[in-house]
Amino acid sequence: MFDSLSDRLGGIFDRLKGRGALNEDDVRAAMREVRIALLEADVALPVVRGFIDKVTDKAIGQEVLKSVTPGQQVIKIVNDALVEMLGSDVSEIDLATTPPAIIMMVGLQGSGKTTTTAKIAKMLTEKERKKVMMASLDVNRPAAQEQLATLGEQTSVATLPIIAGQQPVEIAKRAIQAAKLQAFDVLLLDTAGRLHVDQQLMDEMRAVSAEAQPKETLLVVDSLTGQDAVNVAQNFSEQVDLTGVVLTRMDGDARGGAALSMRAVTGRPIKFVGTGEKMDALELFHPDRVANRILGMGDVVSLVERAAETVKAEDAEKLAERMSKGQFDMNDLRTQLQQMTKMGGLGVLAGMMPGMKKAKAAMEASGMDDKVLVHMDAIIGSMTIEERAKPALLNAKRKRRVAMGSGTTVQDVNKLIKMHKEMAGAMKKIRKMGGLKGLAAMFGGGGADPADLLGGPGGPGAGQLPPGLPGLPGGMPPGPFKK
Repeated sequence: MFDSLSDRLGGIFDRLKGRGALNEDDVRAAMREVRIALLEADVALPVVRGFIDKVTDKAIGQEVLKSVTPGQQVIKIVNDALVEMLGSDVSEIDLATTPPAIIMMVGLQGSGKTTTTAKIAKMLTEKERKKVMMASLDVNRPAAQEQLATLGEQTSVATLPIIAGQQPVEIAKRAIQAAKLQAFDVLLLDTAGRLHVDQQLMDEMRAVSAEAQPKETLLVVDSLTGQDAVNVAQNFSEQVDLTGVVLTRMDGDARGGAALSMRAVTGRPIKFVGTGEKMDALELFHPDRVANRILGMGDVVSLVERAAETVKAEDAEKLAERMSKGQFDMNDLRTQLQQMTKMGGLGVLAGMMPGMKKAKAAMEASGMDDKVLVHMDAIIGSMTIEERAKPALLNAKRKRRVAMGSGTTVQDVNKLIKMHKEMAGAMKKIRKMGGLKGLAAMFGGGGADPADLLGGPGGPGAGQLPPGLPGLPGGMPPGPFKK
């Protein structure tokens, strides 16, 4: 997400920071490059014009050009303008109404509307502890209602029973009645889509909206359609009273221009982004965090949140207890590698860590990807129980056996052993410093907030991750494994 734009802007601002003193011509030249980068990322032209004008006016002010670090000041101005363009604040789903709170999902066919409906239902059920029901109003697309019913079974969310021959408004009326009778907190209505915006589609949506009186009307847009996604959003916002936008397939869109344009074009906030095919691959849209990612500043808060969601508390406590004693064997390393995989893999984690943009690029250039984690896990899995507990037992003969059993080479096994030794050494150093609390106090983290330990104010510095922090991946492989 935003990879191309982030790379372009990173290069532009690196040159600005390297200049030291800046004059008005330097800023204007940089802004011309930013304009081109935004247009190439599929950001709508009117949005780009407004953004560049606003940033340029502030950046050529005397307090910026005369400051000690003008390059950094310009980046801060761009960051603030990006946050404003994206919507400033997080906009969550509004459920403050007499139950059931009705959410109507609209959008073109193929945008991922039905899947997104199930994702939101799952999120409200698991995170908000709401009793949710879904109903498909799509009588045009073959098996659309059956698809939602199947997704309901997968996510353990109730769906309205299908009655053949009913029209959308009738289905909506029956769904509302059923939701009230069965005391559901939220009712999600998945409306029909078309291959393009047409009058029949709009009339049908308006009729359903008039009957249901939804608290939220969410437009689902496929971000991969680029500039056309912006046009679709504009057409819908002119016809229907939207309350928010959901952008799907953001994990596959390296440009991200649709996200940057959506708020300005529709006047409505982006509420969620879809980041994959799995049912839990839906994220709240945080404008400030997205702006930080675009400018290569990382997204530490999301990293910590993801760790909290994916790592079991008892596992983290067990590892913390072992670390406090200076213990760290291959089983502990395997646990850390599995946690990295659950949190999204090397690429996702590197993209979230401040200052890791270049490291991520180096990883990709060397052919290092998430298969590395799989290979390392296979190597540890090929060891005996005794070898995992005491890696020092791994002599040349044992290494050959492990390599053959895991389908890797002895060199790969040696790399893993070296990585383990380095991390085990770090554990012992942490123990000598007084354990995790001592380490946190030394870095000014106060021993409480993981975000501080991960490079926040007073933390160990941009891009550094304390090895073996409980519940977070510690250390990175020393070199690429063979694919």
